[in-house]
Amino acid sequence: MPVAKGSTIDPARTRAAILSAATDLLYERGLDGIGVAGLCAGIGISKETLYRHFGTKEGLVEAVLRERSDRVARWLAGRVQAAGDDPRAQLAAVFEALRQWYGDPGFRGCALLNAAAQHHADPVRAITARHLDRYLELLTGIAERAGAGDPGLVGRQLLMLVEGATVVAAHHDSPAAADHALQAALTLLSATTPERPPPPAPGSPSS
Repeated sequence: MPVAKGSTIDPARTRAAILSAATDLLYERGLDGIGVAGLCAGIGISKETLYRHFGTKEGLVEAVLRERSDRVARWLAGRVQAAGDDPRAQLAAVFEALRQWYGDPGFRGCALLNAAAQHHADPVRAITARHLDRYLELLTGIAERAGAGDPGLVGRQLLMLVEGATVVAAHHDSPAAADHALQAALTLLSATTPERPPPPAPGSPSS
């Protein structure tokens, strides 16, 4: 990423630009599908620049995964918040967001799970575990608001549906996996939460 003559180098901006470029390249090629030289050439930086900002290729990989996890967590939390107060609508919003992602031409599955499968380093596995914890927190919150007797268990079951749908979509090239998983998720939520009484009719003593 050359800097124009006379311009000021902004380390934070440079680091963010490297992260953005590396995120796309590593997602497309895989963590072990490209070496340091190819990575630097693909991003358009020197090895010295990579080492100055991230220490090693592994440092860059970990930073990419943390940033991607943060972005996904914000994206899904925003979709849930925008869906309103109904937990079923919140759950539907999660799977609708996933469906849009699955339909992206560049979709290749969950980058974090791909990374853990490709790269058995402990830091990568720890970042991936935290990423799944964030999903779990979001889904457990939906189950809790729906009145599930054991929201932790229901959240974990919903997480399995989310990740299962992502794997199926990645390998069967089918965004409809999100729709099928949503049907199962709503059935699960209905089966594990108390029925809500219908609202009182207008003019009734309780209205």
